[in-house]
Amino acid sequence: MTYHPKSDFLRIIIERGFLADCTDLQALDEKLSNGMVTCYIGYDATAASLHVGHLLNIMLLRWFQKTGHKPITLMGGGTTKVGDPSFRSEERPLLGPEQIDANIDGMGKVFARYLDYAADEAEAGNGALMRNNAEWLDSLNYLEFLRDIGRHFSVNRMLSFESVKSRLDREQSLSFLEFNYMILQAYDFLELNRRYGCLLQMGGSDQWGNIVNGIDLTRRVLDHEIYGLTTPLLTTSDGRKMGKSQGGAVWLNGDMLSPYEFWQFWRNTTDADVGRFLKLYTELPIEECDRLGALQGSEINEGKIRLANEVTTLLHGAEAAAAAEATAREVFEKGGVGEDLPTLVLTADQVGEGIANTALFVQAGLAGSGKEAKRLFAEGGARINDEVVTEARLMSRDEIAAGLKLTAGKKRHALVSLG
Repeated sequence: MTYHPKSDFLRIIIERGFLADCTDLQALDEKLSNGMVTCYIGYDATAASLHVGHLLNIMLLRWFQKTGHKPITLMGGGTTKVGDPSFRSEERPLLGPEQIDANIDGMGKVFARYLDYAADEAEAGNGALMRNNAEWLDSLNYLEFLRDIGRHFSVNRMLSFESVKSRLDREQSLSFLEFNYMILQAYDFLELNRRYGCLLQMGGSDQWGNIVNGIDLTRRVLDHEIYGLTTPLLTTSDGRKMGKSQGGAVWLNGDMLSPYEFWQFWRNTTDADVGRFLKLYTELPIEECDRLGALQGSEINEGKIRLANEVTTLLHGAEAAAAAEATAREVFEKGGVGEDLPTLVLTADQVGEGIANTALFVQAGLAGSGKEAKRLFAEGGARINDEVVTEARLMSRDEIAAGLKLTAGKKRHALVSLG
């Protein structure tokens, strides 16, 4: 990129690798240089927690606020009732209002770790706001909405968006309900501009079409110039989608994934990703990120531990990061049983006269199914109390009462106890 931004925000995100596209980089830079700008990112409430796949854009909002601007986290209490069809092969399951509200509460706990929310909106400055698009979507009059908003959308153009086109090309069903999602998201940008002077929407590059729709709609209805900015869709250097692990999604809520497991996810980063992830997911100076990312051989472990500590500290706090590192050293360097390992506590009723060792690995999250656990046994990748397990068998109540340490591969551990 030859353009050198004047604003701190754009300068930081470009040098750290956050920027994929922007609708008008120079015009946005002027706005950011001349005073406080308000932006938003939208999050549909499809789960009780955000996951690591969301963390890139959460860090983007954090840098936005740290450089003097005002972020809005827009919760999709309304749009979650429809479901974003972007790059999906099938319709999302529809959630009820109570589940959506519970999910928003869980997600809010994560945002509070990264952003400073305004206690008094009248004197908020650049304090973050959390809004729910159900505030305006739930009360829409359908006929008025079609007349005032729907007339600005061309079905021909909507069908040309890659997120929709790819699904139709595969002859996969796209319901009218889902097709309306992009209109509702565009309307969000219009409402946020009207209510809060919001000038910028940010999101992953898969949201480019939805963001551009909102910009076009706001121009047509309010004659305001607004902007869109996207981040790259990240994959790890070995081709995996960022945010996924062998055990599934890497959740950000501590009650869904322990701080130790979260720390361990980052500690297991591939060598080639260390420098890049340090720039994206920590606030370390660029020079330090480059130094740690350039380490070779066993020395790269210094960068991985630093990455795990910095990211875990931001989410769970310094004490949790230190405890996770101490547990890892106890388990991996000294062969001990770390106190911070994930623990499966079984009741006497659950154990009965005994329980299959395959079931223990599944319930502890070390295998996705009994079949997967048996394959792990056959490959010599499973251990109980550091002894290799080669076949399925029943574990007695006395064995479980004495406490078990389960190991899958070299780096995944869990404890089992009788409650």
